[in-house]
Amino acid sequence: MLPIERQNRIKDRIQEKRNIKIAELSQELGVSEMTIHRDIKPLINEGFVVKTFGGITLAGDYQDIASNTKECVICNKDTDERLAYRLILPNNRIEMTCCAHCGLIRHRQLGDEVIQAICHDFFKQTTISASITWYVMNTSVHMGCCQPQALTFEWKEHAEKFVKGFGGEVYSFYEAMEYLYKKMNGSEKHCSKHE
Repeated sequence: MLPIERQNRIKDRIQEKRNIKIAELSQELGVSEMTIHRDIKPLINEGFVVKTFGGITLAGDYQDIASNTKECVICNKDTDERLAYRLILPNNRIEMTCCAHCGLIRHRQLGDEVIQAICHDFFKQTTISASITWYVMNTSVHMGCCQPQALTFEWKEHAEKFVKGFGGEVYSFYEAMEYLYKKMNGSEKHCSKHE
């Protein structure tokens, strides 16, 4: 199959499903994920699709969702892209929180309904999957986000080096989620914001 034929098949699939994983396209079309990445590059450049973590979303849908996600779904605080935490849910819904603190609380509330969650590496500002992220809490650095704040790192070594300089503890995804739940006295309704 020629690249243009694959691109047309990808267009058909994305219009049908609204969002799709790269791995799924790779399997359906019988080519490597790298080939799929090359095939979707022109579609991204023309604005037909938007790259999301591990997949693509129909551009119009993404813009509609993005325009409705200015406030945190937990504390209603305005979101800052470099601290934001996104929860991808069924039917192409995306919920956004102002920080990993609120993101982890909401993630725990939604449970298995969450298809995927993404956040940003504190150092590199690259998008990472929340479930494989390392969370630093109780550090002396205050980013103006909800307390106790949770800073996100792709690599455990980076999180540990940060802790050496600025204090705090490093937690895995599930450890961080449970720590926040217990720290908030089991209440998932309100979070304490840094004043």
